[in-house]
Amino acid sequence: MKKLDKTDLSILNTLQKDGRISNTKLAEQLSLSEASCWRKQKNLEENTIIEGYQAILNRKKLGLGVMAFVQIVCSQHDEKSTKAFEFIIQSSPNVLSCHNITGETDFLLQVVAKDLDDYSRFIEKVLRKLPGVINISSSISLRELKTTHGLPLDLL
Repeated sequence: MKKLDKTDLSILNTLQKDGRISNTKLAEQLSLSEASCWRKQKNLEENTIIEGYQAILNRKKLGLGVMAFVQIVCSQHDEKSTKAFEFIIQSSPNVLSCHNITGETDFLLQVVAKDLDDYSRFIEKVLRKLPGVINISSSISLRELKTTHGLPLDLL
């Protein structure tokens, strides 16, 4: 894909704030024709700069009161163990994100659960059964100060 121009960045910025904005309104805000705006947005989608659209839900109002950050240390890093680990993590709805990280631990997970009992069951039935796991360390979020899914496009 070619380098993003100011209009592309404006489209991305606007869509990060309101993914449901109509093409007509978006074009109007950016002083573009509707056809030009639609083409630019489709190009961003086709080049996977825009990966998709989704609603941002309030986890607490849905009964998911526990947010935990889990550090996992593995003893096995062979291909078979890694694939099994990744399959289980990908299949687990409690895991919102999983990062293979540098440092003393191998993986950092962001996990949600209904309550501490539900979280404990998740640890016992899922995480402790992961192949090659030798240490699990959890940090429970007491208060969420900031959360965003929007990327800082002004840094580009």
